[in-house]
Amino acid sequence: MSIQETPSANRLHIAIYGRRNAGKSSLMNALTGQQTAVVSEIAGTTTDLVKKAMEVRGLGACVLIDTAGFDDEGELGSLRMQKTRESIAQAEIAILVLSTEENEEEWSLEEQWNKDLQQAGVRTVLVLNQVDKGFDTSKIAKIKERFGVCPLPVSARTGEGIPELLEALVKAMPEGNKEQTILGNLVKAGDLVMLVMPQDAEAPKGRLILPQVQTIRELLDRKCISMNVTPETMEGALAALKKAPDLIVTDSQVFAQVYEKTPKESRLTSFSVLFAAYKGDAKVFREGAEVIDQLGENAKILIAEACTHAPLTEDIGRVKIPALLRKRLGEGVQIDVRGGVDFPKNLAQYDLIVHCGGCMFHRKYLLSRIESAKRAGVPITNYGILIAKLSGILDRVTLPESSE
Repeated sequence: MSIQETPSANRLHIAIYGRRNAGKSSLMNALTGQQTAVVSEIAGTTTDLVKKAMEVRGLGACVLIDTAGFDDEGELGSLRMQKTRESIAQAEIAILVLSTEENEEEWSLEEQWNKDLQQAGVRTVLVLNQVDKGFDTSKIAKIKERFGVCPLPVSARTGEGIPELLEALVKAMPEGNKEQTILGNLVKAGDLVMLVMPQDAEAPKGRLILPQVQTIRELLDRKCISMNVTPETMEGALAALKKAPDLIVTDSQVFAQVYEKTPKESRLTSFSVLFAAYKGDAKVFREGAEVIDQLGENAKILIAEACTHAPLTEDIGRVKIPALLRKRLGEGVQIDVRGGVDFPKNLAQYDLIVHCGGCMFHRKYLLSRIESAKRAGVPITNYGILIAKLSGILDRVTLPESSE
């Protein structure tokens, strides 16, 4: 897959924060080399998150996020600041922008945001922008005294300091971004892996879904032998093989059907289970699935999807999993379905959260949701792991270790 085709979920997310007119949008344009964000002398021009995918030498595939100023005002300003605040969950690196035109007395907001970013585990690069306008150089020492780090002097207009900023971003890159794999320790070079992929109404016409494509690519990179089948052709494929596959990866919705056909010598898992570890925490999801034994018809369950697609007749999150839950717990169980970034703030109202594989989210964002569930005291699980539990085969399913 070329860098232009790298999914957003696999890109390093770098967010730019600062006051209105601190030059955030200009800085984003300087980094991308394009007029990505609208620049204006009018404060508050950036009204929503502006994202730009790009390639940065040393960082690889990235998504730059331009945010609204965190000093915005008024009712609409409050909504914009809320979007800016929510973006912290997406950010893996933050560029915190101070302007040479700001006075030291105005830095309390920046100090608070710096603390909030650090508490959220976001690596922060401090920048003093608009140095081309001239400024008292003693301001750099004052910033270092206040923030504990020396800011990088830059000018988005002239390009001064931009190469040094790119170097700082490379140094701030989280180590985990370099090591994550989908299949973890489940395969080695030469292993035979069978992928069972239903081609039903839920499958996109003429193409495969993202987890399937990414898994196939990783198998090729790791010098494994992959065989792609549907549930209907699985038996014929097994009969044609001289030995049983080392690993069988299936779509979770046909877990029970594939389990019945899986040779005893083969390990069994699903794409969603693989992504439970690749994007989240398989151990936490396993513990969450076990809670289903304690729930009854009065349970309230949240189903969270990363996608915002239109529901289909065979939709796994909106049709199949709710049907399985009602079959196990009773028709009275209350089920809420949320898609995309629409994730409730009041999680304590739920008895269980069931999350999709998260292929459209990057790892930090999904982990932030897991942490939110922990803080609310609500167990959380994953589509594939829950389906295995409801199908009575969870003990037979191979759970990969989390990537970190």
